[in-house]
Amino acid sequence: MKPSKTLKVATVGTGYFSRFQYSAWARIPEVEMVAICNRSIEPALELANKYQIKSIYQDFDQMLDEAKPDLVDIITPPVTHQSYVKSCVVRGIPAVCQKPFTPSVAEATDLVALIKEKKAKVIIHENFRFQPWHLKIKELLAQNILGELYQISYALRPGDGQGPDAYMERQPYFQQMDRLLVHETAVHLIDVFRFLFGNMKSIYADLRRLNPVIKGEDAGIIIFNFLNGSRGIFDGNRLSDHKAKNRRLTMGEMRIEGAKGTLFLNGDAEISLRKHDSNEEEKILYSWDDCDFGGDCVFNLQRHVVDHLLYDKEVMNTASDYLLNVQVAEAAYQSNDQGRCLNLIDR
Repeated sequence: MKPSKTLKVATVGTGYFSRFQYSAWARIPEVEMVAICNRSIEPALELANKYQIKSIYQDFDQMLDEAKPDLVDIITPPVTHQSYVKSCVVRGIPAVCQKPFTPSVAEATDLVALIKEKKAKVIIHENFRFQPWHLKIKELLAQNILGELYQISYALRPGDGQGPDAYMERQPYFQQMDRLLVHETAVHLIDVFRFLFGNMKSIYADLRRLNPVIKGEDAGIIIFNFLNGSRGIFDGNRLSDHKAKNRRLTMGEMRIEGAKGTLFLNGDAEISLRKHDSNEEEKILYSWDDCDFGGDCVFNLQRHVVDHLLYDKEVMNTASDYLLNVQVAEAAYQSNDQGRCLNLIDR
């Protein structure tokens, strides 16, 4: 049955991760992909044929003016985001923008100011909070299953950063990024930590480069103090791995401690609860789809955006809210450079 409401979606970008976005849009009944834009025609043509996208463009502004989409999905590198988002904003077209939002805090701040001025809708494609295990943990915390929260800890251990061929199979540009661990990866967990524990008031970071073939940092420890009085620890090392059938599923392990007990997320997305003063662990049962990336979190995010635009449901990850993640990530680099804890309240 044809849905009563439809959303015409145009896309730009055909890189490695875009396959998950195209697959997800194709599975949402209310969405019709009407146009695709890319500098190179061949990959765009391949996707257009696969998903029955009728119009192919090499000029982004031309696509917006001719296809007249209801929503644009920007799936390109950060250096292009400011220009593409501006083009959507001035035309009043809602957009989903891939993270990292922009290469710098200054650019992100300017862009958010324009978005607010034009009363535009821009949502950042930050999908980790939409991973089913994080959604389940959010639900459990809302039930006060842990009582007063003490600490959230996450150990990032994808194991893909060793040797001269590190990252070359999937995302070779990682090797040339001046900033890697925080700018590209830890920002996901900054968002997850805020999603689960609220905003942060201070940060301390100690970052390192372990693999000499890359330009940026690939290991580090970041300590957050939250406004609610609890603490967060991000312990990242892209060279080390963790126990998991698929080490890219959760990309690490999480532990959340509270007065009533401790929640643990392992590499196979299993959640367990050990109550305070007990040695027994109880497995928390929940359902999720082992589809595409991260428990089908890309679909979950895009479904969330469609529900907002068509059914006026509340939306997360707006550009103005995501600006806080960009500011926290920048503060991590400043803390590392200065060797001290930095206050986040006035940022």
